[in-house]
Formats: sequence, structure tokens, C-alpha cells
Amino acid sequence: MIYPLPMQARRIPDKPAVVDARPDGTVVTWTYAELNRQANRLANVFRDLGLKPGERFVWCGPNSPGVVCASQARAKLGATTVPLNYRLTPDETAYIVDDADAVLVYVDAEHAETFARIRPRIPCVRDVVVFGGTPPPGMLDGDALMARASDAEPPPAPTDHPASMLYTSGTTGRPKGAVRQPLDPAAIVPLLQLIAFVENDVYVTTGPLYHSGPGGFREVAHLFGNTVVIQRRFDAEDWLRLVQTYRVTTTFAAPTPIRHVVNLPREVKARYDRSSMKRMIANAAPWSFALKEQYLADFPEDSLWEIYGSTELGVDTVLAPHDQRRKPGSCGRPAPGVAIKLFDEAGDEITGAHTPGEVFVRGPNNFVSYHKAPEKFDASRRGDFLSVGDIAYRDEEGFYYICDRKSDMIISGGMNVYPAEIEAALERHPAIQEVAVFGIPSDEWGESVHAVIVPHAGQTVEADAVTTFARAHLAGYKVPRSLSFADELPKTGSGKILKRALREPFWRGRAKRVG
Repeated sequence: MIYPLPMQARRIPDKPAVVDARPDGTVVTWTYAELNRQANRLANVFRDLGLKPGERFVWCGPNSPGVVCASQARAKLGATTVPLNYRLTPDETAYIVDDADAVLVYVDAEHAETFARIRPRIPCVRDVVVFGGTPPPGMLDGDALMARASDAEPPPAPTDHPASMLYTSGTTGRPKGAVRQPLDPAAIVPLLQLIAFVENDVYVTTGPLYHSGPGGFREVAHLFGNTVVIQRRFDAEDWLRLVQTYRVTTTFAAPTPIRHVVNLPREVKARYDRSSMKRMIANAAPWSFALKEQYLADFPEDSLWEIYGSTELGVDTVLAPHDQRRKPGSCGRPAPGVAIKLFDEAGDEITGAHTPGEVFVRGPNNFVSYHKAPEKFDASRRGDFLSVGDIAYRDEEGFYYICDRKSDMIISGGMNVYPAEIEAALERHPAIQEVAVFGIPSDEWGESVHAVIVPHAGQTVEADAVTTFARAHLAGYKVPRSLSFADELPKTGSGKILKRALREPFWRGRAKRVG
């Protein structure tokens, strides 16, 4: 059964709710009763500082009990959280805080100096509250405030205000604040029953909680009464330690961290028992079929679930374990309660199989607007169906295959080329770890296909070998016309490749720009 935190605190008060197990051996455990008390204290601190229902506050910091507490305190106040990527530059941070009209910031001491630097540029913020350490001058000591605060439940809060405003990763331009209503437990129960969540699950945070995927499934874990094991920052071997020590059953992961896990030396992986994993939920960025095969060689065969979704639209499709090998490249069928339509460039609905079109979704957890950008929200709508610009096709059995983001599509010689397909093919090369494909200027073709290759550590691969491999797996017009090599690819905090940064040098100074 699903219950909000105060009910869990009464129902299972002594069960561990949050376990913060650091590599140095330090372990902090909050039971459900303690998490509720801490959330009450923080909510009362915020209320005493004047935070009102519907007002927005930013929380910022690596995974910790403090950021979990901030998320739980929100519901007790009816305020709106703005989770902030702590990896952003000061300029990017100032833009989001100002754009959000946030009135309060709750920040881990490790990143408080960023806010000290930008404070003059965020006049909307009344108070900056620092937790986990000593605050810089002019900021409030959150730990001291909480120590003095009441742990009594605050008065019931209104439930008609947005729960969160999640800023999109900005892979195609300035981040946009996607406004979301509180999670409707009744609406998500069919999805969770499909994936077979149970109360005795143990969830580990494989990725930053400011991201909608890890944060959203952390919320689900607490609604189910699960224990949540926190990793402050991802480390592949330490992640395996947590899985073994706490018999972790469930997580949500982008491809990047799992790629680091499966690429660990065989002798390192052999030190850790991975048999407890029951639900690896793959999302945030496409998992290549090659990566899935690597994962299934190291973890239980029936543990891999894939979902397709977005910050704006929630979970849209599900691919079950028994379909992973049968439907390579698919992200599954529509999730319970979700309807999907595909439209071509003329605006006509596509009803047949194997014809790519823009994905429009109607589901129980669709976002309700873009903050300060109603025109962008309206542009994403077709009636009550919404789109984030992804391109997909369906097969005869109703399984969907994401080709790419609409903005990443390459038009070369009049042909639509979808980079995700090329990346998936090239990542099957045994010497290639990761690939980013995008269009670059071509006087002859308009755009030509370029690939940035990241070889596996300690391996080299020649350009000619990559081209030969590509020609064996792809139609001629999809084969990259040029290649470059890198040690790593630039990424957002949620693991999405920043193709805009990779494209920029090629398009600089041209009237036509991509992305």
C-alpha cells in the first residue's frame, strides 16, 4: 500500500527510511519516525521564515538526508520545490534561481559559496539557509535553526499548488521550468504493480536526486515504505558495495553509471554479490543494446526494466525483462493509463507501423506548464496530448522505438537521419565505449553525419575500422562522414550528452545553426 510520510511514521516508525553510508565507514540512518520529525522541523523553519503555500524554494546539494528532508518538508507546507543541479556554473545557477522567482534557497554547505557569489543577482531570494556545515556571512545556519525548531506536524497545507518545478537539462538551449502537480498515488499504482514494487524493497540512489528520474523513484520508494540507501556521489565500486551490504533490490539509472559498473575489471565485480537486484529501471538517456547485454551478463536476467519518459511527461512506456532481447532498440509499450500518438511533419496522425513521427503523450503525470513560457507549452500541445520533441515509430505489436530528439535529427541530402540509431550501432564495436552523433555543415549535403568516439580504456580504434564497422551495420547515408575521438563526452548531471556543446565549434559563424 502507498502512504504519505506521516502515515508511514505511524505505521512503520522504526524501519530505516534513509541510510547514508559513506565510503569512509560513516553511516547515518533515519527511521521513518525520525525522517518525519526532521521534515517537520525543516517545514517549521521554512514557515517561520515566511515561506507561504505556492511560493518556490530551491534546494541544492549532492544526495544526502538533507535533500530528502527538503523534498518531504515541501508537502507539509504546500510550497513548490525547485531542485537545482549543484554542478551548474554560477551564471547558470543565477539564471535558474532568478527565472524561478525563488524566495528561499536551502543549500548544502559544500555549495554555499556559489550562492554567496551570485547573491546580488538573485534579488528574489529573501533567505539562503545552509545545512551540513558553517554558512558564509549573510546566510542562515540551517542546522542550528532545525535544532531549535518544533518537530510537531505543521497545520495541514493546501494541496492545489504545484509540487515542483523541474528545469529541463538545457541540451537545446536555455533551461525551462516544467511545472508539475503533486504525484497522484492512485494514478501510479498500476505502473508500480506492473513493475512489481513491494514494501520490502531497498532502493539505492544511482544518480542525483535533483533529476526527475532518481528523485521521482526515491519518492515512490518512500511512498511504498522502502529503505532508501543514499550514495552522495556515484562511484562504481562503492555502488556495488552498497548493493551487496544492503541487499539492494531496486534502482533507477541512466546508462553512464551502469556503463562504469559493467566496465569494472572482472575481478573487482567478482568481489560483490549482485543477486539481490530485482528491478533495474533504465532511463534518463537511451541504453544501447550493447550496454543492456553487458548488464545482463553481470546481473539477474529478469531484473532489467526500461522506461521511456521525460521531466515533463513522466513515465510513458515500459519494456519488461522478457522483451529486452526480443525487442532490441525498443523502449516498450505504453505504460498503464498512457495514450501515445505519432504525427508526421504535416501534422497528420501516423497509424501504421515503422513510420517515424513526433511523439505526443496523454498521461496521468503530464506537466501542466512551462514557467514564464506559455507559448512553448502551447507549442508542445495537440489537444490534451503533449510532446517534448522526440521522434519514434511503432512496430506491428505496438512496441515503440525512439529514433531521436526532433532537434537532434540530421537532414542530409534531403534524408532524415536519426543519430540514436547510429550511436546504438557503433557502440556494438568491441573497442568503443560511447558515441555521440550529430550533424555538421556540408556545402554539398546541407548537413553531414559526424561521430565523436570514446574508446574503452586502454584500447585504440582507427577511423577506417569504425567506418568499415558502420558500413556493415548501417545504410550508406547513415555512415558518419567524419570522426573525432575523445576521452569523454560532456554531459548534464542526469547523464545526457550535451550535443549542443559538441556541435557549437562546427556551426560557429554560420547563419544556419543546429540545436
